[in-house]
Amino acid sequence: MCSTRKAVSDVEFVKPTIEYAELSPLLIVLGVAALGVVVEAFVARERRHVVQVSLAFAGVLAALVATVLVGLDLADVGAGQGLVGAEGSVVVDGPTVYLWGLVLVFALGGVALFAERRLEAGVSVFAGQAAALPGTEAERRSSGLAHTEVYPLVMFAIAGMMLFPAAGDLLTMFVALEVLSLPLYLLCGLARRRRLLSQEAALKYFLLGAFSSGFFLYGVALVYGYAGSMDLDVIHSSVLNRTDDRTLLLLGIAMLSVGLLFKVGAVPFQAWTPDVYQGAPTAVTAFMSAATKVAAFGALLRLYYVGFGANRWDWQPMLWVVAILTMLVGAVLAVVQSDVKRMLAYSSVAHTGFLLTGVLGLQASGALGEDEVTSLQAVLFYLTTYGFATVGAFALVTLVRDANGEATSSAKWAGLGRRSPVVAGVFALFLLSMAGIPLTAGFVGKWAVFTVAMSAGAWPVVLVAIASSIIAIFFYIKFVRLMFFVDAEGDVAEVTVPSPLTSVTIGVCALATIGLGLVPGPVLDLVAHAGDFIR
Repeated sequence: MCSTRKAVSDVEFVKPTIEYAELSPLLIVLGVAALGVVVEAFVARERRHVVQVSLAFAGVLAALVATVLVGLDLADVGAGQGLVGAEGSVVVDGPTVYLWGLVLVFALGGVALFAERRLEAGVSVFAGQAAALPGTEAERRSSGLAHTEVYPLVMFAIAGMMLFPAAGDLLTMFVALEVLSLPLYLLCGLARRRRLLSQEAALKYFLLGAFSSGFFLYGVALVYGYAGSMDLDVIHSSVLNRTDDRTLLLLGIAMLSVGLLFKVGAVPFQAWTPDVYQGAPTAVTAFMSAATKVAAFGALLRLYYVGFGANRWDWQPMLWVVAILTMLVGAVLAVVQSDVKRMLAYSSVAHTGFLLTGVLGLQASGALGEDEVTSLQAVLFYLTTYGFATVGAFALVTLVRDANGEATSSAKWAGLGRRSPVVAGVFALFLLSMAGIPLTAGFVGKWAVFTVAMSAGAWPVVLVAIASSIIAIFFYIKFVRLMFFVDAEGDVAEVTVPSPLTSVTIGVCALATIGLGLVPGPVLDLVAHAGDFIR
């Protein structure tokens, strides 16, 4: 017993090294999230909203500034450079910094929409008490209360979204997945109006998300059994050098793919998307539809390119099938929707398929080459264009209202172009960008991902993508026609004047959609200069 104690005491403790400067954007967001919890505990209820909104805006802006500084440091070193920090668990390279910036920009828009109070007669769009049922005494008592817990929740979700694409090992990636998902499950159930629909959406999202997390964790175990490590660089070396136990590897890739494809809303894991997009508060839908897709595709790219790049001939056929089904199912089902939020949800599914088409262009071979950078550039640019269009579109949905709140039925939007030509015109701009009409950002994004997929030999997927785009143009133009060329009948919706927070968000998204369509060069150069993933 004594010898055992002596042996244990002789073990030298090695202090972990944390690169605080390079990880400062992530640490700032986590710190603000924790501080928001303290505010909820100690600040008076009537002052919490102002304090929480100010804290959230300041935290996101500070993290964005820190991200720019980290990016400038990497630019001084050179493209394709970076560091593996936090004892190998977090990778800070060019794509990571770009994805961080993108998530934070969309987070600014999300926080602005969360803070909107003018649309609900001076109160938040979030329920005063989450578990209150419609018509009950609990709901009446909480009708004037502000649910300010949403701000620390969204900050924790942002932190998870930033960690997700930067994860250097599978365990960190799983932790990031849960950190970003759990707050979103709660936020989806907090709508002030249509309480049962919102609570149902949150429950569906939680149950299906729990299943997908289980698949992901099982995949982590299988890959660990194959490689003997959870580090992506070690997994890459094992895939490159070993030829035995391929069954464990293939099953592990399949299980991990289920978890990631669920988060991006790919077929056959898209069932949650229309129900959650429709039932969640629209501010949450706007933030989630853009930022979650950015984070999840960043993690998917890092996993496939860094971890399993040498095994791409095994997983690429699977992605071919998933991309084709996702584009077709999203485009076809969007045609028959009569609710604008569900239409945008199935549109999101179709765009997931277009993004997966770009992923197929990643020629991961262990050596940096022109094709890899071009493919990554295309996917990152598409995420940028889609994010601005979808945040702006959902922000506009919050303005079209009737006596029952948001009017999401397409019949209520008939003739909107005559009652409010500016709102209808900007919404049409976002729809045309999603459709990929020339001179909009969406056209450049689709051209980029289709080109890199063709260069990788995935021309059948590109043909399906073109066909799906044609179908998508039909339902986008159908909605534009409804707003401008169909006479309103019966009760129609009117446009409510929002606060400057929502107005600025919509304006920035519209300018970005036009600017990225007319002058895409600077952003394309920026994502190209970001370089490639490092190991």
